Parts: sequence; C-alpha cells; structure tokens
Amino acid sequence: MVVEFAGRSLLGKARSRPDLVRQMIDKARREGVIQTLQAAFNRLEQPMALGYSTAGTIIAVGENVRGYQVGDRVACSGSGYAAHAEFDCVPTNLIAPIPNDVDFESAAFATVGAIAMHGFRLAEQQIGETTLVIGLGLLGLLAAQIARAAGCKVTGVDIDPGRLQLAGELGIQAVGRDAIEAMSASLTNGIGFDSVLICAESKSNDPVELAAKLARERARIVAVGAVAMDLPRKPYYEKELSIIVSRSYGPGRYDPNYEENGIDYPVGYIRWSENRNLVAFLDLLSNGSVNVQKMISHRFDIGNAADAYQVITGKKKEPFLGVMLNYPDLANKDAQKRVEMGKRAIVNLEKSVNVGVLGAGNYATATFLPVLAKNRDTQLIGIASASGLSASNAARQYGFQYAASSNQEILDDERVNAVAILTRHNLHANQIQEALAAGKHVYCEKPVAINFAELAKIQQSLVANEGTLLMAGFNRRFASLADRMKKFLDGSPEPVMFNYRVNAGYLPPTHWLHDPDVGGGRIIGEGCHFIDFVTYIAGSPVESVQATALPDQGTYQQDNVAITLKFMNGSAGTIFYLANGDKRLPKERVEVFRGGRVAILDDFRELALYHNGKRERVRESRQDKGHRSAWQAFTQALLETKTAPIPYSEIMNVSIATILARNSIQTGTEMWVREIEPGT
Repeated sequence: MVVEFAGRSLLGKARSRPDLVRQMIDKARREGVIQTLQAAFNRLEQPMALGYSTAGTIIAVGENVRGYQVGDRVACSGSGYAAHAEFDCVPTNLIAPIPNDVDFESAAFATVGAIAMHGFRLAEQQIGETTLVIGLGLLGLLAAQIARAAGCKVTGVDIDPGRLQLAGELGIQAVGRDAIEAMSASLTNGIGFDSVLICAESKSNDPVELAAKLARERARIVAVGAVAMDLPRKPYYEKELSIIVSRSYGPGRYDPNYEENGIDYPVGYIRWSENRNLVAFLDLLSNGSVNVQKMISHRFDIGNAADAYQVITGKKKEPFLGVMLNYPDLANKDAQKRVEMGKRAIVNLEKSVNVGVLGAGNYATATFLPVLAKNRDTQLIGIASASGLSASNAARQYGFQYAASSNQEILDDERVNAVAILTRHNLHANQIQEALAAGKHVYCEKPVAINFAELAKIQQSLVANEGTLLMAGFNRRFASLADRMKKFLDGSPEPVMFNYRVNAGYLPPTHWLHDPDVGGGRIIGEGCHFIDFVTYIAGSPVESVQATALPDQGTYQQDNVAITLKFMNGSAGTIFYLANGDKRLPKERVEVFRGGRVAILDDFRELALYHNGKRERVRESRQDKGHRSAWQAFTQALLETKTAPIPYSEIMNVSIATILARNSIQTGTEMWVREIEPGT
C-alpha cells in the first residue's frame, strides 16, 4: 500500500487523500501558497520505514527493560519499530520471545499471525462451531489455521485455484467462490456459518454480500481485510447480523501508553492484548498447529529488496504469498550506525559554525534545516536521529557530511563546535547538559526544560561550562516585524498593555505534545514562545502569572487557556491560547498599547502602527517568524560577539513563568515568578 501510494503522481496522491488536500487549502489561506507548497513537498520527500513484522536477536537492552537480555531471540511488531532494517529499536510490549523450536523465518510471521488471531477472537467462536474464511491470502490462511486449532470446523473460499490448492495442502477445506453458495447448507447442516472472517482485499462489495448470504441468523461477521463496506440492509436486517471491523492485532494497538511507554493491561481485564496475541501465535507455531513454511513463496536477501517490491506490487507478473527478506549475520553487532554521505567541501573550523544536529523530525526538515543550509557561516557536519532513517534522508537533502543513529557521534566529533537540538521536549534538558559538557555551543528549539528540576540542572551546567553559549529557539523576537514593532513602541516610556490571541488549533489527545512527561503539554511546549515574545516587547521580566483554562469536556487537554502576565516595569496583558477555534482564522494576532501608540501584528505578515492620529502599515511578502534571523544571531554570537543573543536571565524567567502558567491552571491562583527558584 505504501509503495503503491509513493509511486503515484501528485494528482493521484491528491485524489486518494482529499482530507489532506483540504488541510493544504486551509494552510495556504493562513500562511500563503509558497510556504504551504514547501511544507507539502517536504512531507512527501520524507522517507518511511517499511515493514512491521520481523524477528531477530537482542543486541542491547534499555535500562528499564525487564524480562529480556542480550542474545534472546524475539519476534517484533509495529510500524515504525519492527521495520525492514538491520537494527530496530522496539518497545517491550511489541516483542515476544521465540520458542526454541521455532525458526526465525516462521517467527517473522508473528505480527501478521496476531492480526489474524485478533480477528478470530472478535468472532467469539466456540469449539465445534463453523467458520467461513473469505479470502485465502496470507491473513486468510493464517486465520483458517488458527480457527481449526481452536476446534472449529473451517471452510475457506477464494477465487484463485492456487490458493485453494495451498489451503488443501494445509488441511483446510477450501471451496471456490462459484461453488460455495451451493455447498453452504451441506457444510453447516443447513443453518449457515456461525461466524465469517472476511480476510480478502477488495474494492468490491461481494465479500460483505457473500458473508450475509452464508451466515446463520445472529452470526458475527468480522472484517479483517480491507474490503468495501456498503452493507446490504435486507440480509443483515433479516438475520440480525453483527459486523465488526478488526483493528490490527489486539488491545493496545495505537495506545501510546501501551506501545511506547510499556504500560501493560491487567490480565484480569484484558486477557488477550496485542503482546499476548503475539505470544499465543508463537505457541501455535511451536506446537505445530500453524504451518507458515508452506506459505513462503519468495525469499530475498535484503540487498535485493527492490525485487521483492516488484513482486508484491505486481510489476513482476508472478504469483506470490509470503515474501521473506533475510539479512546477513552481521559480524559487527553495533546498533549505533553511521553513514558517510560522501565527499564534501573542506570545513573551516575556525571561521564558521560547524553544526551537528540532534533530531530530524518534521520541524527540523520543514523549517530549521533549510535555514541552516542557506546560512553562509554554517557548515553542516553531522545529523543524528533515533531511527537513523530520517537522519540519512536529511543528510542527503541538505548536505551533511554524515548521518548517525547515535547522539554520541555528534558530541564526540571534534569538528562540531555547535549543536542544534531539535528532538522531543523531554530530551532537551539532558541533551543541553551533555552538549555543554562536551564543549559545544547549543541552540535548543524551545522549550529548554519542562520542569523546575531540569531548569536547575541547566543553570548548574551553564556555570560549570562557562565559555559555551546556550540559545533558546525563541525565534519570534527575531522576526523583522517584531523588531519594527518594538522600536515603534519603545518611543514611549510608559508600561505596555497587550492582548495576544493564538488560534493554535486542535490536537488529538494521543499527540505526544499532550504527554506531560514527553511534550510537557501545549502551554509549556508552545506557550513559552508567546510568553517570550511579550517579555521581549515589554522589555521587562515577568513578575507574576495567573492562568485559567476552559473545561476540557473530554475533547481538549487544558489547551484553551487565558494567561495573564504582570511585569516588573508595570506592563501587563493576556495571552489567549486556543484549541477550539476555526482553522480559517490566522494563527496569531498581537495588539499592544503604550503611551498613545498602538501596534497590531497580524500573523507575522502585517504590522499596523497607530500614533498621532496616523496609521502606518508594513506588510511582508511572506510570513516571517524569525527563524532565519534567530540562527543568524546565534552564528554572529559565536563568531563575533561571544555573548548569548538572549540573556540567560530572560531564558530562565520565561521558562519559569511558563511552568508556573501550567501550575496556575491547576491551582487557580496567581503565582509569583520572583519567589520561585528552579529546583523548588
């Protein structure tokens, strides 16, 4: 599916994903056509790791992992985790031990087997009941064998004579599509099948219509494969049939707490979770109830993987079923891989910022790396990401000398004198400390920390590593219109009063930014940008903060918030951070009043200045939020001024105020920044 989508034209992609086209149109209205097209092409150029069902040997174990050790043979699951690669980093709930009498090839089927097993469990079959499996491809043959192992009377149906023959060799009674309706009564003693598993892949509505014809009254029909779902009401109504769409391989799938954080479900409440289905399928392989070896039609070494995809996408006209990719037994079992990207220009270590980048996600590739690549004072040395895949793609696209899957590669590189941290928020504080300790200057995309303890450690690290500079990625204060706005307002000595509206938009509850231990929540994760901007405009530290959130009502995550700030110079105002708005409205609008002057900044595209009864309007040809100027300020600081572009006192003040804003939501009280020390 992924390979076929990637091979389509732009028009073909647009037709297959009209929802994304609508998002592009909304984004173009808010941010302009050019920026929207750049963002869209950037997303299309991002690589995607293929595969989700693998088996291998553990070569390293995380510090919190229990029950596994180096050398264990395991089956692995999960898109983005159990990828087609020499090395995979897989969470504990997505692996299962391989029994001693099961080979790697058979174990590599475990995820697909768990998908079939979950579909069978949803049918709620009992011993002696009849099961019809529509579609005898990989999933169908596995589901049929599982149902047989559970004591059911199984019949498979397909339109392919080769699949029917293979089913017979596996001991499954198989009938052609043209004969099954006539034979149904004799196969079920005249009552119809107790359950139907639709394992076909088809745009036709025939599978769901056939299921209704052959099922008994009040039977359960489970759609395991991707088929059309235009249900004919009459047979489903008359037989009072139940139909359910099977979701992958069991409870836990798509739950980040289960899959990423390793939090298992109590077995007394969830007997057959995603992981327990993996284990159960491996047990069926071990006792011989399921045979997958007969289902392997092709084997390819990984070096010939392109040929495998020629087969499964139909470009090579030959029948296929189970396609195996095999890897060599690597002599060097080092999971930290580095890929040299080829010869590059000689690096001038003394007259340039020689940068190593940690993280290669969407923000990095869409916004930050293009800025680095165009900066004449910057040399791109290395880039690292956890998967390695996104790093290697970014390295090729932007001209880094190498890509790595280990941050330590960057920190140990003597050529690197500056590190840009673009990872998830919970990693920032430790990576800042490690980079400073390695003698590297640091540019950290906000926030620098998500709690007071992390802030305290950063303060200590700055003192211990005096001479290395830290800059927070508070880019908005470096925007051209922001500079013009501040100079205009600074014409009056009075305090400022501001209103800052942020139409942030809705994020689903499962988004990592909502996780307090990973993203810190949206106020800490993104709200720090806006607190920093008004701090810059006010020209004074925040003195107190009070925040109020609308009720979440099961939809939001404390991200409809009014944050009232008071500053030490008497300035004050409110930031409205909102997730409940409409996408058509531009994201940001700032109104500032000061001593007979009014400045209104609309989404960093247009600035209106009012003074002495006159209005001046300044417009940018494209939105500028200051990313380019922020990096230029950082490089200038390293090469010329040797002074942090944003004073550390301001970074700390903004960070403390942001954390207190989150705390104020929970307590409902005004909180005083000057009374708080990091670490308390």
